[in-house]
Amino acid sequence: MDSTFIIDFSDKKILEKYSSAFTLSDMEIFIFPELFYPLILADIMSPELWRWREDPWFKDIEKKGFTVKANRIKQYIIQNYVFNLDLSTWGLTSKSAEIARFSDFYDMDMLKQSNALFGYEGDKYYFDIDIRKHFGLDKYDSDIIPYWKTETIEAMGAFRYKENFKTGAGECVSLSALYAAAMFVVGRVPLEKIFLIATPLHSQNFIIEKDGLITNNRRIVTKNMWYNGTSLSERARRAMENEKVTIVSHISGYIHIIYQEATIDQTAYELFSEKLREFLVTELTSLIFINFLRFKSKYKTLFQYRCDCSGTVRYISLEKMFEYEHSSRFNVSPESRGSLVKEIEGEDFHLSPIQWKIMLNDIEGILIKSSGKSLKEIEIEFIKKTGTEYEEIIQEMFKELNDFIFIDPRIPDGEKKFTTSGKLDITIENSREEIIDLITRNQVNSETAQLALYVYRQMDVIDWRPFIKAAIERNPVSFTELYEKNNYEVYSLLKELPVESIYEGNRLALPDEVWNFKRGDGIEKAFLLADFLLHKDKSSTVSIEIENNKVLLSSGGHEFHFTSHKTLRKSVLIKGTDYKIV
Repeated sequence: MDSTFIIDFSDKKILEKYSSAFTLSDMEIFIFPELFYPLILADIMSPELWRWREDPWFKDIEKKGFTVKANRIKQYIIQNYVFNLDLSTWGLTSKSAEIARFSDFYDMDMLKQSNALFGYEGDKYYFDIDIRKHFGLDKYDSDIIPYWKTETIEAMGAFRYKENFKTGAGECVSLSALYAAAMFVVGRVPLEKIFLIATPLHSQNFIIEKDGLITNNRRIVTKNMWYNGTSLSERARRAMENEKVTIVSHISGYIHIIYQEATIDQTAYELFSEKLREFLVTELTSLIFINFLRFKSKYKTLFQYRCDCSGTVRYISLEKMFEYEHSSRFNVSPESRGSLVKEIEGEDFHLSPIQWKIMLNDIEGILIKSSGKSLKEIEIEFIKKTGTEYEEIIQEMFKELNDFIFIDPRIPDGEKKFTTSGKLDITIENSREEIIDLITRNQVNSETAQLALYVYRQMDVIDWRPFIKAAIERNPVSFTELYEKNNYEVYSLLKELPVESIYEGNRLALPDEVWNFKRGDGIEKAFLLADFLLHKDKSSTVSIEIENNKVLLSSGGHEFHFTSHKTLRKSVLIKGTDYKIV
């Protein structure tokens, strides 16, 4: 490591933070929100992402408009990555273990108020889904929780080596980071316009362009899509409707629901708040009303539609019209309704009005003239038109309609103490090499730059102690699956794996990445074996000597040799939680 830049790892909190830069669990990002944006920067630094620019799918994309760019990136991600949030990939930990890690510098009562796995139930939504059963945790003791580590683009791509996967994969934070990085590198969207939004159970991006754009797992949602009433928009809306926003992260810094100090640029956060609120409210029109009825299907049974079919007035129930949407390229919205009606079988029409159903035509007539009126005023007109026998159901419907067209996001309070974190001036004109150079040069005055180098695993310019701590303490899968084997059986299995790292250059995978993806450089295999030995016998002493292509692990008088394709030189001695590195 550059001797002119030294981090005080004798401070327990600092060591935990920098060690967390390698494992990046949802818990760790919640405790250390300053880790969130370095993940995006690590993906931006990755050669794997910059190769996307060479893919024929993105030919001349820089000449396209924003919507085309966003859709191209969406389709590429959908084709190449699946959403994955299982309990086996990165293993399990426990509430007690995590409390022991963080309790010296974090108020654990606050954690329980904000994190779903530590007891936070939020709104009725969490009670309804039974949070532990929802994630398959009900078969474990209540103390057990998943690691749910966030993957870099390399780890996401490496899922294609894992059994039952044909493409890359990642959990929601990984996908939101990938989207943000791809929108910058491939879509040439300035980082200043991209905001990451974390809730207790989800992660999305909000991009300030046109009316705004939300990325949701592998998909994108425009403002029009947000209100179209489809199952996709329903899933996208779920987090904003039911959860508090815990973190908003940006190239300028972050703001956290718990911490009183915010490093995000205050003007940028005010713009984000304004634009997000504009995105989450819309005017009630005929189109929006139809979309609402699609979204809340219990109300569509109230209505019928009157149409002129070849000179004859006929009537059809609205739910029957919605049924025809499933097999047609047309829908019930006003602009394509006429074409949909032409596809409906004659036997589905009635020659007389359907008893006890409200005429949609009359309601839409009210909506056409409702511009500038409040929702309450429109509700009163609805009741006048339909009669008092519908008053109760109309009132109930308008309550839910209000929730559909207006969401007040529960984002962190803007009344924070705003400080400067040293914003990195990365632009869409920068090359990958220029970005890496800029981040490396700014590590002295920017913690974001420092952490980005650790998340990126640039081992020839960072201190190895946080990596060793992460490798030994938080990689349970490889040890659990190899537990019944002896040292030489594990060594033999590792020697059979391809000498192939998922990370290019002098970057290193963690033991569970090696084991999950069944490949690894000799240095990476040595750390997996060290992890195994130290867990088998906590009193063991392990030394690892790295001399470019030669790697020697020694422990208890036994030697294990590996071959490396990295150009690293290091001498590591591990005994318990003590690490000596030369």
